[in-house]
Amino acid sequence: MGAIAPKRKISRARRDSRRANWKLSLPGIVECPQCHAKMLAHRMCKACGYYNGKQIVVKNDEE
Repeated sequence: MGAIAPKRKISRARRDSRRANWKLSLPGIVECPQCHAKMLAHRMCKACGYYNGKQIVVKNDEE
C-alpha cells in the first residue's frame, strides 16, 4: 500500500524559502478627510467619528 511518509527529504533551502513568505504586512493607514488625523482605511475615524463623509458617532471635544 501507499506510504504516508514523504518519498524524499526536503532540502533546507526549499523548506526555508517556503517559510520565508510568513511575514506581517503594514496596516493601511490613511489621513481622515474631515479632521486629517491618521486612521485605518475603510474604518470610522476614532478622532472625529466620520466615515465616508457621514458622521457615524457624535464625538465630544471636552478633553
